[in-house]
Amino acid sequence: MARTHSTLKREYWDFGEGKEDAIHRIHSYPAKFPGFITTKALQFAEDHGVTVETVADIFCGCGTTAVEAKKNGKNFWGCDINPLATLIAQVKVGHYQDAMLDRYFAAVMEKFLSLNMTERDAVGINDRIKYWFEERTTLDLLKLKSAIMSEIPKRSQYRKFFLCAFSNILKPTSKWLTKSIKPQIDPYKSPCNVEKIFEHQFKFMKKANAAKRNVFPDDKRSSVQIETKNFLSVRSKTDFADLVVTSPPYVSSYDYADIHQLSILWLDFASDYRDLRKNMIGNQCGAAVPSKSDIESLCRTGKDVYRALLAVDRRKANSTLKYFVDIEKATMRCWHILKNSGMAVFVIGNTQYKDAVVDNSRYLYECMEKAKFSNIEIVRRKISSKIMTPYRDAKGRFTRDSEKRKVYHEEFIVIGRKK
Repeated sequence: MARTHSTLKREYWDFGEGKEDAIHRIHSYPAKFPGFITTKALQFAEDHGVTVETVADIFCGCGTTAVEAKKNGKNFWGCDINPLATLIAQVKVGHYQDAMLDRYFAAVMEKFLSLNMTERDAVGINDRIKYWFEERTTLDLLKLKSAIMSEIPKRSQYRKFFLCAFSNILKPTSKWLTKSIKPQIDPYKSPCNVEKIFEHQFKFMKKANAAKRNVFPDDKRSSVQIETKNFLSVRSKTDFADLVVTSPPYVSSYDYADIHQLSILWLDFASDYRDLRKNMIGNQCGAAVPSKSDIESLCRTGKDVYRALLAVDRRKANSTLKYFVDIEKATMRCWHILKNSGMAVFVIGNTQYKDAVVDNSRYLYECMEKAKFSNIEIVRRKISSKIMTPYRDAKGRFTRDSEKRKVYHEEFIVIGRKK
């Protein structure tokens, strides 16, 4: 059985000690855990005898762990299969001079105002983009993107900064239902003006970047490497990390390709956003008939969940089985990238599909046992950012109405050592 912390130790993971740095808010991203989790994981590891020089995040998402590792003077390596996620992460840990930001902003806006786009220029625009944006807005975004690409050198880190800013104004300028986790049109929405919201986004990112300089240590003290890769395909890196802090995607939860489709299409990461689903852990496409060996390889909880899902939805059961197989592989790879006596800290939540409970935390615990981790513990944690709104309405928006569907308002910290 998994060991659990006392109430006092559980509360350790619930809340941070101060306001989260603005750099974490430069781009919206679903289901990211708060920055203080990494700082607390660092302190927890060092309190338990781990000398932490290098932190790794195998599902690094938008770079929360990367920022906090660098803030604490640690080396960092992370990867994510989503190119939008790694773009945001790289911008968060990048260093930008105010004078250069102002210079490029002035050049981009001057170019934007000088361009004259017509319907003919939008002929090659993806039909999915046309679905989400009004024609005038599409032309303005096309002008803005063209200005960024022409005025900022291709290999410059400043281009990444401005593309990140461009990406985060796409939903406000579209017909996408605000704050919804489901892609759906809001028939009553008035999309934001492209020029005005881009200027607002730029100023916020510039301010966040300036504030970041006050908390980041000297560059020479730590190195940061963020790669756009599927962690399961990373074989060359072993025995290099002292601490892994990561949050795997939840099975039957978010479809990241769907949620990020506007940025994926506008930034040319794919001509069809659904292509990014193919190798994502927890994707909704892994519904092929599983092999007997896959079923037999599952840990006990995985087999129980698979059988429960088969009773309600065979396709969902097969997709979940694929997720479980991939999580087990990822857990084993985590063991290999850790140094001896290193620690892994996973943040994961349980989910439910119809009447079947998907116990992700228990399954992860069993995977860690199988991978030879020791001193494994599961700690229940309140999701502080959602504690007052644990319900969702029919459109997927958070609400305080207790008559609506209750969603997870807690998650789990699963900890193990390589010994």
